[in-house]
Amino acid sequence: MTEIKVTLPDESIRTLPEGSTGTDLAADVSRSLAKSAIALKVNGETIDLNKALSDGDIVSVITPDTEDGLYVLRHSTAHVLAQAVLSIWEGATYAIGPPIKDGFYYDFELPDGATFTEDDLQNIEKRMREIIKEDQIFERYEIPPEDALQLFGNHRFKKEIIEKVSTGEIDNEMSNEASAEGSISYYKNGQDFVDLCTGPHVPSTGKLGHFSLQKVAGAYWRGDEKQPMLQRIYGTAWASKKELDEYLERLAEAEKRDHRRLATELDLVSWPEDLGPGLAVWHPKGSLVRKIIEDYSRTRHEQDGYNFVFSPHIAKSVLWETSGHLDFYAEGMYPPMEMDGATYYPKPMNCPFHVMVYKSSQRSYRELPTRYFELGTVYRYELSGAVHGLLRSRGFTQDDSHIFCTREQVPEELSSLLAFCLSVLRDFGFNDFQAKLSTRPTEKSVGDDDLWNLATEGLREALEKEGLPYIVDEGGGAFYGPKIDMDVNDAIGRAWQLTTIQLDFNLPERFGLEYVGTDGARHQPVMIHRALLGSVERFVGVLIEHYAGAFPTWLSPEQVRILPVAAEHQNYAEKVLEKIESKGFRATIDAADEPLGKRVREGKVEKIPHLLVVGDEDKQNETVADNTRGGSEPERDLPLKDFLLRLTEEVGNRV
Repeated sequence: MTEIKVTLPDESIRTLPEGSTGTDLAADVSRSLAKSAIALKVNGETIDLNKALSDGDIVSVITPDTEDGLYVLRHSTAHVLAQAVLSIWEGATYAIGPPIKDGFYYDFELPDGATFTEDDLQNIEKRMREIIKEDQIFERYEIPPEDALQLFGNHRFKKEIIEKVSTGEIDNEMSNEASAEGSISYYKNGQDFVDLCTGPHVPSTGKLGHFSLQKVAGAYWRGDEKQPMLQRIYGTAWASKKELDEYLERLAEAEKRDHRRLATELDLVSWPEDLGPGLAVWHPKGSLVRKIIEDYSRTRHEQDGYNFVFSPHIAKSVLWETSGHLDFYAEGMYPPMEMDGATYYPKPMNCPFHVMVYKSSQRSYRELPTRYFELGTVYRYELSGAVHGLLRSRGFTQDDSHIFCTREQVPEELSSLLAFCLSVLRDFGFNDFQAKLSTRPTEKSVGDDDLWNLATEGLREALEKEGLPYIVDEGGGAFYGPKIDMDVNDAIGRAWQLTTIQLDFNLPERFGLEYVGTDGARHQPVMIHRALLGSVERFVGVLIEHYAGAFPTWLSPEQVRILPVAAEHQNYAEKVLEKIESKGFRATIDAADEPLGKRVREGKVEKIPHLLVVGDEDKQNETVADNTRGGSEPERDLPLKDFLLRLTEEVGNRV
């Protein structure tokens, strides 16, 4: 009997009979692996477990508790979701259903414009569990496009995918839906359910089960507002019930921290319908938080040698033509305005304006590095379905910096820049970071090899000097330079992408930027883009969710609220207020017009860091009772001078 040899991840070699599949390999390794195996990775490609192996293959068996395994698990669960919906709603049709981070979704069109309800989700889940219990086998087939069009003849979105595959027009969104090599692949499970797909899938539906359907949302077909609106069902799936339960708990905690709800409850920000999607108004308390952040940012930049600049909100089209934004970014820009015989656009970015400042006079090497900083408001046309409170807006203010330096200055500038960014983020309470270094793309790029190597190594050395964990996205950089994207983890472990450090070899060339070097000749500077907070709006949204609305005292719009027990304690409360305010702290008095208990509860709900209750003994002894936000009982008889020292330390150390 002919045998084959395959290599496992530990470099051990297994000898199997010719024709052996992944199922056979898993059983040959161990019973436990045979039981948990759901797919294979062969020579770097993920495939179905029942596919035959070849001599010399490098193979790893995929289990549900791995990243690849979760992808397969979620992909298969999405298929079962589609199967359940089509079995319940006669005349329903389906579009696409990919795995996504932490879950999956599937898009549907129901007959007569019907929409899913919360009760429907329960019924769909019930039907899905019936399908899983039946342990239906996933079987893969390949057929010619003309046969596929007939097989999916009642499903217009699937037909469109097949037609695009046949003409080579397939895009990333559809890449999992069908094979593009002259035939169409689909999977069948149960008696009659088929779905267009390249796979892989778990061997059978019985391998699934730890899932939950979460919500329904509208979604345009292919993300195009001119296309039909579909009903999208989101779900999550995990390798075990424990992981599913933990994820659902995290979701519940995240819901409690939703910045849109908290911003409304704490009277920080609102989004009036009269303004349009993605546009907010800032209330006094929210504006104060924002001012504190912006003032802090200005101070830190001033201390670190940045020059402040300001730029207008619109510019003529020639600026955006020269910068390339009209070629590469037009879809993200607001429509043009015609006036005075010229075309103007609201700015989507600040960088061309900073280039104009640099270009306003001849520069010498003695002036470099030159660092410009602006809290500049920009406008980007986000699709209404993508808008999400402060986290994704159509109008927002970037803490934008652009640095112009010589080639020789690049490594040192990147190192000091990253250290500066980390210092600022740590002051806001973030200490858990990870980064992604994106390198030169394989396709066309601008800039010579030496400059790319210098910049890429400069970014790498800066990351390693700070001891930051990072991954390398080989070839993932923009055509005009490498970059670092830095994430921070919040209090419940979610990663938020905030800081970007991007080198740019393109704009200096497009705008003809120069400086006079030590040799008296003209040279082209290197440009570094840097958004530290990302945008002020998004950063406030992240802070609200990180702190669940309970800002640290230095950021709280109201740091202290004084509660006189009764009207006769009002005068002493005012003296306490005067002393607190004289030290530069933010405080108010909540007069004794209502019961003390109610006022304390209201202060807790409003997340005030310190509620100072003052009564007869406090008036006599110049003390207070400090009812802290996180405490269950007030600290009584606290000398006012000691409280002021505590508050000074708390705010000064940004605790």
